[in-house]
Amino acid sequence: MPGIRPGQPTAVYLNSVLTSITLFGAIFLAAVAVVPYLISDALGLGQQIFLGGTSLLIVVGGSLDMVRQLESQLSLRSYEGFLTKRQQ
Repeated sequence: MPGIRPGQPTAVYLNSVLTSITLFGAIFLAAVAVVPYLISDALGLGQQIFLGGTSLLIVVGGSLDMVRQLESQLSLRSYEGFLTKRQQ
């Protein structure tokens, strides 16, 4: 890491930061997985109409990846958009 001295204090700091990020990420993923079950039970839907948290994560992750790939392709070709014309 540029500008940071290596050593024991840096290792301790990075370990604490990674632990807190991992903890909050795990809590969030657990909530995403459990909340659809709670909502379907509260509404009395049972298993009739069910969209789980895992499928939502896959759909959103896939959509974000597709958008990133499209943006990189458009910037590679210096394309300015669908509605604007290129100035020559």
